[in-house]
Amino acid sequence: MTLPILFFAAGLGTRMKPLTDDRPKPLIKVGGKPLLDHARDVANAVGATPQVVNLHYKGQMIRDHLADQDVLFSDETDLLRDTGGGLRHALPLLGEGPVITMNTDAVWSGPNPIGLLLAHWQPHMEALLLVVPKRQVFGHKGKGDFAIDSAGHLHRGRDCIYSGVQIIRPDILSETDEEVFSLNPVWDRIGNEGGLYGVHYGGYWCDVGQPESIPMAEALCRV
Repeated sequence: MTLPILFFAAGLGTRMKPLTDDRPKPLIKVGGKPLLDHARDVANAVGATPQVVNLHYKGQMIRDHLADQDVLFSDETDLLRDTGGGLRHALPLLGEGPVITMNTDAVWSGPNPIGLLLAHWQPHMEALLLVVPKRQVFGHKGKGDFAIDSAGHLHRGRDCIYSGVQIIRPDILSETDEEVFSLNPVWDRIGNEGGLYGVHYGGYWCDVGQPESIPMAEALCRV
């Protein structure tokens, strides 16, 4: 089974300043490799295709970096649409079926995160999020995002951190008229309706959202 994937690469990278003064966050290197390439390696390992990258801040640099790669670009130069709006804007390139979305500011040590989601995806799900128990998280300052119940349903809680990788049915975005919106209220709505599910990641995950996280991420890459 393979699905199309959207890489979120349009953000301003404000938490990563001053490193993002002259480049977009997805091109910041960890272990000599841009974060975007770390993310694409995960997707390539499971054959996720087509691959779409959304662009806003210093988007031409990302275009140039991927010039010889088989990727498509969802251009948000005119307006930064947040995660929900960005996904809906990219749908003409992704198609109508379930899609994978992946943030481009993390590194992993353990099983392939996308492969894990694909193995657990079921037709009755509206969205399936990969979450990481807090004891297996590095570089993240949040208090927690979700908890999983015995049936696999995802609820707001502090047990786990959202890893930035999910499978989601994009048709659920049609209920929102806004052009700029986050996926968070979408998750809350489908969670209330019983359609939001989660999977625990069994390895380690590092959020590379600020400069001080880079040494932790590089150490994790060597594990």
